[in-house]
Amino acid sequence: MGTSATAHTHPHSVSHDAARGYRRAGWWTGQRLVDRFASHVTEAPDRLALVSGGDTLSRGDLWKEAGKAADQIRAVVGDARRVVVIHLPNTTSWMVMFLAVLRAGHVPATPPVTTEADHLRHIFELTRPALAISAGSHGRASPARIVQEAAARTGGVALGLADQTLLEVHSIGRDLHATDHVPEATAHLMFTSSTTGPPKAVSHSEDSLATLNRQFAERFDLTGHTPVFMPSSLGHSVGAIHGARLSMFLGAPLILQSGWNPGTALELIARHRAAFTAAATPFLLDLANAPWSGAEPKLGPLRYFLCGGAQVPPALIRRCRKEFPDTFVTPLWGMTEGGLTTCVDRSTAEQVENTVGIGLPGLELRVLDAEMRLRERGAGELVMRGPGVFNSYFGQPELYAEHLVGEGFFRTGDLAHIDADRYVSITGRVKDLIVRGGVNISPVETENAVAAHPDVVGVAVIGWPDERLGERICAAVQANAPLDLEQVIAFCAARGLSRRYWPERLELVDGFPRTASGKIRKLQLRTVLLGRAPGAQGPPSGSPSQSGEAKP
Repeated sequence: MGTSATAHTHPHSVSHDAARGYRRAGWWTGQRLVDRFASHVTEAPDRLALVSGGDTLSRGDLWKEAGKAADQIRAVVGDARRVVVIHLPNTTSWMVMFLAVLRAGHVPATPPVTTEADHLRHIFELTRPALAISAGSHGRASPARIVQEAAARTGGVALGLADQTLLEVHSIGRDLHATDHVPEATAHLMFTSSTTGPPKAVSHSEDSLATLNRQFAERFDLTGHTPVFMPSSLGHSVGAIHGARLSMFLGAPLILQSGWNPGTALELIARHRAAFTAAATPFLLDLANAPWSGAEPKLGPLRYFLCGGAQVPPALIRRCRKEFPDTFVTPLWGMTEGGLTTCVDRSTAEQVENTVGIGLPGLELRVLDAEMRLRERGAGELVMRGPGVFNSYFGQPELYAEHLVGEGFFRTGDLAHIDADRYVSITGRVKDLIVRGGVNISPVETENAVAAHPDVVGVAVIGWPDERLGERICAAVQANAPLDLEQVIAFCAARGLSRRYWPERLELVDGFPRTASGKIRKLQLRTVLLGRAPGAQGPPSGSPSQSGEAKP
C-alpha cells in the first residue's frame, strides 16, 4: 500500500527520533573530520597523506602547513563560524586550505574552480562568505579575477591567494558584520552542478558526510592503507566527499590529478598503487580508450571504480570487464544532496549493467507515483531519506521545504524503478521527459541503445519541437565516423529497441556542454541545436555540423 505524501514546510528533514536512531546505529558519532584526521596524524605523522604533481606531503606536513594558513584565516575572519570559499584547482593548495579552514573553525564552501562568474556571484549571495581563497592562475584562466568580478557585484569579500602551502590575504573587501554566522548543523557547503539553472548551496553536517565515508569504507573494504585516486574536481561533491574527505577520514593517501589526461591517470594509478576512485562516465570511457602497454592489466591496482554523474551505458560496463579485468566497475548514483547507491561484489552482471545498485545502509528509497503516494517498489520519482542525506539548501530554506514530501523524504527529480531486491534503475529525469503525442518518453533506453554503436563516442537524447506531436525524439550524437539517421535506426532495431524509442532526428555534434560532474547540459545543448536548425541565423561557433530527420 502507498502512503499519501504531503509537502513539509519545516526547514529540516531529520526528526529527533530519526537522529537518535542514526546515533544508536553508530552512523552519527558527532566526531568532526578535523579531529579524526588529527588522530591519524598523532598515530603516524610520517605516513603519506597527499601526492599532487611533484609534491608529496606526509600527514604531519599537511597538518603543519594547514596550521600556518589557519592562523592567517583566523586573523582575517575571527573566531565566530563564517563561510570561507575555496576556489582552487586539484593541487596541494586545495587540501592545505581545506584543512586550514577546518582547523580555523570555519565552514568550507567548495565550488569547482571552473565555476563561471555569474554562478560564483550567486554563490556569494547565498552564502555571504567572509573570505574567498583562490589562485592567481590556473591554465589560461585567472580564478582570482573571476572571484573579484563576482565579489564586486555582491558587496565584496576578503580575497586570499593560495600558492601550494602558502596563503596571502591580498585584499579585505567585506565588513565581517555583513557576513553570517553559520549554525553548527552546517559543516560543509557544496554546490549543485545544475543542468538547468544556478547552483544551490547544499548544507551537510559532519555526521551526514561522515556517514557516507564510513559506509563506503565498510562496503568496499577501504582503510588507511588504501590509496585513493581523484581526478574529479575537489570542488565537486564527488571529489570533495570521495576524495578529500574520504582520504582524511581514513588517513589514506590521496593521489590527485589536476588536468585530465587518461595516459597520466593510468601511470599515476600504477605508480602509487591507487585502489579506489569515483569519477564521471567520460573519465571511464577515456580510460577504456587509452592505450596500455604495462606488464599488468590496465588499471591493475585499482580494485574499485565507481562511475557516476552521467548515465553509464551497459555496453561500456561490458567493455570495461575486458579492458580492466582486475577492477570492479559499478555505477554510482548519488547527488550533492547525498543518498548514494552502488552495486556490490555479489551483484549479478545484469544488475551491474542495468541498475545503479542498492542504497547504503539506512538509506530509505521510495518512488513517488502519479497520485503522490510513496511506494517501496515500482516506478516513479525517486525520493530518499537517511543518515547521509543533507539538511538544507543554505540561504533557500523555502526551496528545501518544497522538495520534501511525506515524513522528510527528499524529491530527487530522478525517475526510477525499484525492484524486489531493492536494486534501483534510473529511467530519466523528470525535466528530461520527452512528451510525444501526449505520451511521456524517457530518453535513457534510446541513449543506451545508441551508445552501444561502435562509432558512437557520446549521445544525448532530447525532445525536438514538433507542430503535430509536440515533441519528437532527437538523438544528438558525437561519432568518430560518418553516421546517418537510417543507420542509427537500423542499429537500434537490430538491438531490439522498441519502435516507440527510435530516434526521429539525428544531430551530429563535436562535443557536449557538461557540468563539473560530467552531466550533459541538455537545455543548453537543445538551445544550440535549435539555433542552428534551418531558418536560424547560422550555426554557433564550434557547434555540430550535420543533422538528419526522419520522413513523416
